[in-house]
Amino acid sequence: MTQDWQKANRNYLMASLATVQELLEHHAAGSKSRDKAERNKQAVRREKEAHAALPAPSALETLGAIFGLSPFERDMLLLCAGMELSSDFARCCASAQGNDERAYPTFSLALGVLPESYWSALAPASPLRYWRLIEIGQGSSLTSSPLRIDERILHYLTGVHQLDKRLIDSVLPPPQEQDFVETQRVVVDRIVNLWSLNDGIPEWPVVQLCGIDHSTKGAIVAKACDTLGSPLYVIHADDAQPGSDWRAMILLWEREARLSGNILMIDCGVEEVPETKRFVHAFAGRLTGRLAIASRDAMPLSSRRMITLDVQRPTTAEQQSLWQATLGPTALHLDGEIDHLVSQFSLSQTHIRTAAAEVLSALNDSQTDTTTSTEALGHRLWEACLVQARPRLDGTAQRIELKAAWDELVLPQLQLQTLRTMAIQSRHRARVYEQWGFAAKSARGLGLSALFTGPSGTGKTMAAEILARELKLDLYRIDLSAVVSKYIGETEKNLRRVFDGAEAGGALLLFDEADALFGKRSEVKDSHDRYANIEVSYLLQRMESYRGLAILTTNFEEALDTAFLRRLRFVVHFPFPDAGLRAEIWRRIFPTEVPTNGLDYAKLARLNVAGGDIRNIAMSAAFMAAGEDGPVDMHHLLRATRGEYAKLKKALTDSEIGDWT
Repeated sequence: MTQDWQKANRNYLMASLATVQELLEHHAAGSKSRDKAERNKQAVRREKEAHAALPAPSALETLGAIFGLSPFERDMLLLCAGMELSSDFARCCASAQGNDERAYPTFSLALGVLPESYWSALAPASPLRYWRLIEIGQGSSLTSSPLRIDERILHYLTGVHQLDKRLIDSVLPPPQEQDFVETQRVVVDRIVNLWSLNDGIPEWPVVQLCGIDHSTKGAIVAKACDTLGSPLYVIHADDAQPGSDWRAMILLWEREARLSGNILMIDCGVEEVPETKRFVHAFAGRLTGRLAIASRDAMPLSSRRMITLDVQRPTTAEQQSLWQATLGPTALHLDGEIDHLVSQFSLSQTHIRTAAAEVLSALNDSQTDTTTSTEALGHRLWEACLVQARPRLDGTAQRIELKAAWDELVLPQLQLQTLRTMAIQSRHRARVYEQWGFAAKSARGLGLSALFTGPSGTGKTMAAEILARELKLDLYRIDLSAVVSKYIGETEKNLRRVFDGAEAGGALLLFDEADALFGKRSEVKDSHDRYANIEVSYLLQRMESYRGLAILTTNFEEALDTAFLRRLRFVVHFPFPDAGLRAEIWRRIFPTEVPTNGLDYAKLARLNVAGGDIRNIAMSAAFMAAGEDGPVDMHHLLRATRGEYAKLKKALTDSEIGDWT
């Protein structure tokens, strides 16, 4: 409000208080003299003059219109406000009641002094009590108890617009505004139109923003509120669960929205628990003001009209534009690298700006010539994106350090070619899906998912590690013990957390020994079977929509559901190595730094063990040789083999080691 309005509003409020004070003094005097009547007329005239000087409706008038106050209720409010704003009101109240100890307003005083009085003005459903404009103190009866104006209402009457102190601790600062891409600006405009076109309608539609991009949803609401010129406050559902005073908090928010036009957003966070949903339903069911809900998934509301809007990360084309705008002239040297980035990563504008700022800062510090260091700059940019896309999978996954290389993996040519094909498809998925239009035809079947089957120790985990290293991605091994839960619905939540965390594209997911999770869907015999099948169905749905690379490994392919197998892009069988493959594994198993002497790979290949066992034997033999301060020879390998076979509870045969000595 302008200073002119502030001054005029203050003058009108004090003139209105003076009118009520004259009524108190007139009642205390008990006289109907012409002098007293004239003084009251003068007070009313001054009040009218002050009202005429207002450039806009006063706070008192606006408050009365908002809550539908009658003239008597308005005067009762002024009677209580006078106690806070005028030093004479306490004396006048005591005189009017004929008791020096009752120097405060009461309902009986209001009934006796104020015109147009009526009993129901202080009923529980009356505006003064329902909206808590007036507080009733301790007393022997309703009529004799002290009355006091609510602090927030007192501030409002004086022209001070501040959030109720009882709500301050429950709100978060609104999200910072950001630059939006076109698909997100459309959502902002939609919200503005919804809340503008409904101006004057008693109940606004609830706007629910859904999606996994948590920070952008809040920023979109903040931008819409800024456009509308309405303050935004955010309450986190996890911090304000329904309790003994949740109804009071809802009423205060409703009152606040009516007083100041404030808009409330309920942030449901990343994980929505039943308590969160109950809290949202409670708020949405009672509030009639403008309300936004930011959640992962849509939550139907039966009590209010709701508009659900999906907030997506920027499209591939929008990400390219963001990179070029953020990097500025540097982007001219990274055209191919930017295409590679958006092919692999699906980052929000915040993550893109952060990654670009990190690279540009490092570039300025080192004063690198971008025309001669494009490769190094592209590598640095990729690493920055990897950090931004790194999923938050603590507790459900373990990030594996990548060391294995292609030359360490011994497989038949067909399997090796399939693995390389997986890498090619992962690199060029943006071109095929987006530029060549496959994604526009159908959203199904776009996931790059693979199943690695075969006995233990045949290289399944190593192959996943090699692919992650080839693609320059993080590799996360999913901890099945932390994902699978005996409680209904918890497994799906854990799976969703895993896939949502990896949606940005910076991770290769490895579900090791996946048959424990992805077993065959069983015939429904009881409720446990029914919910187990729901878990598998949910997994199938996520696998079809997930655009990252997920690898499942199992020792028992026959344990997997055939419907699940149909939804996998690749199935790679890792066979138990034959003699030729075992010989090749033995040739590659020792690092070049390891001293060896007289190793016979043909004899070693006769050991009927898989690659993982070969590695254990080789490492054990290396420790024996190191202990003797000599090279690894066949004698060490024989001793190590006996130990490994004993661990496996497997007997060595003459055909394997008959001619070793």
